[in-house]
Amino acid sequence: MTVIEFICKGVNVPSKSVENTLALLNDACTIAFIARYRKDKTGNLDEVQIENIAKQQQLYAEILKRKKSILSSIEQQDCLTPELLDKINASFNLVELEDFYLPFKKTRKTKADIAKQNGLEPLAKIIISQNTNNIEQSANKFLTDQVSSCASALSGACDIIAQWINENTYIRRVLRSKFERNSLLQTKVIKDMADTEQAQKYSQYFDWNEPLDRMASHRLLAILRAEKEGFIRFSLTIEKESALEFIEKTIIKNNGPCKSILQDAIKASYKRLIEPALSTEALKQAKLKADLNSIGVFADNLSQLLLQSPLGEKRILAIDPGFKSGCKVVCLDEQGNLLYNETIFPHAPQKDTAMAMKKIRSMVNSYRIQAIAIGNGTASRETEFFIKKIAFDKDLQVFIVNEAGASVYSASKIAREEFPNYDVTVRGAVSIGRRLIDPLAELVKIDPKSIGVGQYQHDVDAALLKLELDSVVQRCVNAVGVNLNTASTSLLSYVSGIGVKMAEDIVSYRQKNGAFLTREQLKEVPRFGPKAFQQSAAFVRIVKGTNPLDNSAVHPESYKVVQKMAKDLKVNVQDLISNRDLIDKIDINKYISPSVGEHTLLDILKELDKPGLDPRKRAKVFEFDPGVKQITDLYIGQVLPGIVNNITNFGCFVDIGIKQSGLIHISNLQKDFVSDVNQVVKLHQHLQVKVLDVDVDKQRIQLTLIF
Repeated sequence: MTVIEFICKGVNVPSKSVENTLALLNDACTIAFIARYRKDKTGNLDEVQIENIAKQQQLYAEILKRKKSILSSIEQQDCLTPELLDKINASFNLVELEDFYLPFKKTRKTKADIAKQNGLEPLAKIIISQNTNNIEQSANKFLTDQVSSCASALSGACDIIAQWINENTYIRRVLRSKFERNSLLQTKVIKDMADTEQAQKYSQYFDWNEPLDRMASHRLLAILRAEKEGFIRFSLTIEKESALEFIEKTIIKNNGPCKSILQDAIKASYKRLIEPALSTEALKQAKLKADLNSIGVFADNLSQLLLQSPLGEKRILAIDPGFKSGCKVVCLDEQGNLLYNETIFPHAPQKDTAMAMKKIRSMVNSYRIQAIAIGNGTASRETEFFIKKIAFDKDLQVFIVNEAGASVYSASKIAREEFPNYDVTVRGAVSIGRRLIDPLAELVKIDPKSIGVGQYQHDVDAALLKLELDSVVQRCVNAVGVNLNTASTSLLSYVSGIGVKMAEDIVSYRQKNGAFLTREQLKEVPRFGPKAFQQSAAFVRIVKGTNPLDNSAVHPESYKVVQKMAKDLKVNVQDLISNRDLIDKIDINKYISPSVGEHTLLDILKELDKPGLDPRKRAKVFEFDPGVKQITDLYIGQVLPGIVNNITNFGCFVDIGIKQSGLIHISNLQKDFVSDVNQVVKLHQHLQVKVLDVDVDKQRIQLTLIF
């Protein structure tokens, strides 16, 4: 099977699209570049489809590598038959390949190995062939100093047969399917742990049973975490009698004297070898499926978080609120540069409200502040109420900003390099303010796992999680585009074709030579070669540069096409941009060529119409219910405004302005049944919710969405 055939089998994409996409990937083109600027070659595949093709290509390479290793190992043992070689060559399933290899794996010495050393393999062959009428007589022929009795001989032969049954690929394939589709996961609490406070969050799993194939990913991950922490134990089983009956029908051919021996071997094989191996394998596969599901939820949330509405280039006064330690206040310019910082103490125990108000008014006036950002952590609501009591000389919008991960950033190497002379509290306040100006530009500085959106992200495969989250960040950054003259190293590093080292070189060049005036200047950056330019140039923007197309998503390789369009209309390129009347006159068929197709030309027209359009909506002010400051202020039936701050498979969590977020279970998200929470709500969406239940002791709030 060729790589093209393998990929087409795994993804629903035409073979020509797969072939062209692979050629581009093998030519060191990034997924973002291929998806945006090679639509004519791929057949307009999106980034997810291209990513899937890349993953399938990697899987194909892994399978070939594993095949080579398996064949080499079997050849070294001088056991490779033509039949086995054909089976291995024909297989492109890693699980099946491991089944073929199982009899040849070098493991610790087993009971079967000892029995073979004692010369009992011929006896095992006699028994499994079931063509002897006197099993004891046959067994007595194999008595030696190591095998002193007929019973010992039969027991050793039974061990060998048990291993053969375990290595039978047909039996394993059928029973594997049963474990995947019909296994039951059962849990029991560890008695000594049942009454501990830490175990109570897992109390629903103290006596739980559920078919594995129907188990929601969050429940499986919760059970695995509870087991890992020592609160429960669990088992994964299928119907034993059904499994044994299937093996007997496969192995036993008649009711002769060998039947009882074979039945003993079958029971031993199932209990000691097959069931433990296949239950572990089924659980591993279910865990992988749960990981991918959980990672998918996290990735969706992260994407929405990164693409949340920016306020844009405004002067911001940002506050990291606190009680005893005070509120850290910073003033930022339009690009997020720190102008001034101060600490005020408007809350208890100091309660120096008058002085705090005076300082805030002074900072707003001195630094021409246009908006105020308040972190949503401790003392957030109190600080919001305090700010809204101040009589400013102008109207100021006050935003509550999600500060999840700000403390991680403030202690990071990036933050230390940005602000070497300031402590973590100042850096945290700066991060809050910058998140209001441009969430994407600031959040890319933080490890996505620390942003706090998702479900059980600390329990999933770390490598898979990192791979997917990095991919999400790259997609978001390249979808929005980056201002080449203001972007940080962190932001630039996610641009198609750039990376961390090249991003550092770009920033260093910018600091030494001043702002970039054209995209072409990128070629002057050390080690910035033609390939890097091709992959990255269209994803960076130059505002007010010498070429108006440099502030658009039109790729430099298409500039000549745009210039030809303008020339044919007898105008210059600047006149063409944002001029719908002129753009509507363009007949794209006149410009189609072997290198420029319809998809590319349609994208060019769209970009000329709205060059450099930011796909994100603008930030809107949100106000919580002023009467709700803590959980005891809630009552059943109360209607409140809220903001979605996390989405899971079982519902969404809503910030209603107090420390505890409320949960809208999936069943309360829509009048009709819905299986995907993202079909109904999005991260940071403004909602109206009703309180269904309040448990003050457990600090839990149940909400429903008001339609």
